[in-house]
Amino acid sequence: MADPRVESFARILVDYCTRIQTGDRVYIETSTEALPMLQEVFKQVLQRGGRPYVQMEFPEQRELYFEYMPYEPEAHKNELMAYAYEHFEARIRLWSEVNTKALMNADSKKQSAWAEGNSSTLKSQFERGATGDFKWVTTLYPTRGYASQAGMGFIEYENFVYKAIHALEKDPVSYWKHVKETQKKYIQALHGHDRVELRGPNVELSLSIKGRTFLNSHGLHNMPDGEIYTGPVENSLNGWVRYTYPAVEMGVVVEGAELHFEDGKVTKATAGVREDFLKQMIATDAGSAYVGEFAFGLNKDIDRFTGHILFDEKIGGSFHMALGAGYPETGSKNNSAIHWDMICDLRQDSEITVDGDLFYKNGEFVI
Repeated sequence: MADPRVESFARILVDYCTRIQTGDRVYIETSTEALPMLQEVFKQVLQRGGRPYVQMEFPEQRELYFEYMPYEPEAHKNELMAYAYEHFEARIRLWSEVNTKALMNADSKKQSAWAEGNSSTLKSQFERGATGDFKWVTTLYPTRGYASQAGMGFIEYENFVYKAIHALEKDPVSYWKHVKETQKKYIQALHGHDRVELRGPNVELSLSIKGRTFLNSHGLHNMPDGEIYTGPVENSLNGWVRYTYPAVEMGVVVEGAELHFEDGKVTKATAGVREDFLKQMIATDAGSAYVGEFAFGLNKDIDRFTGHILFDEKIGGSFHMALGAGYPETGSKNNSAIHWDMICDLRQDSEITVDGDLFYKNGEFVI
């Protein structure tokens, strides 16, 4: 008998996140570790009249890929993925890694080349997603690899994941609709403002949101969810931030990352662990040294660092910024082959002011 949590999870993805309709072509990205979830998603897509197409990975695939692939960016473009992102109606990504550290020692130049080679695909995702032509969602299926990364037992981690997703709710779709209405109030309070200043033991930063739109992230593109985000004015960032959590990208863990900004651009980047990778990614292209996203994490059910950005960027009481590509629907003009989220906790001795007025203190809105 199927796990009822998996059935509910699949229903959230198919009926709420991607809203599958008759004739929708659905590109499903997953691995052999997520077979129970894949089977349920595949079945429900068919039941709604959709046409599922599966891209399956095996556990050591990425490790072998970055060992044997050449350095030329054009060799890295995933043609199947590119076609789906440019033409299909929907995409469901089920992250399900066995070994979260498989790429720790992979060639960073090849990883940058992969990002560059698939940059047009990422652009298609953002642009078609903004117009509603491409319904995409990224989520995670609990594996023992993720549990180990999070410092939890497997059963404990499964319970953590399904709680954050609210798969045990009697009506999970209604729950996420309620999240939408709650977060809408914070967005309304930010509308029409300009200068945002963040102060605390790990941040002294100012930026502008003038003319930019905050978006309400309530489960359509990420699951779990719980954030509001925008694209800051590209040349407006000044100051520094020391990220309190490790920054993870392509399986590489960068610890103690600190970035300094002048007129929007990263002018200094240091890290305690894998500073070389941090600098390599920042040098990917002209847009990778600028910020494409500024966001508040609002999911109180995600109360600890897990090592996976899908959860960690939603930690209630945190903010995060992404180097690289911004979302066009926010007004962001920053283009890049990368989109790398980095997170900073604001729950102690920290505050945010908006146009000089206190807006947020110690992880809570004060409006």
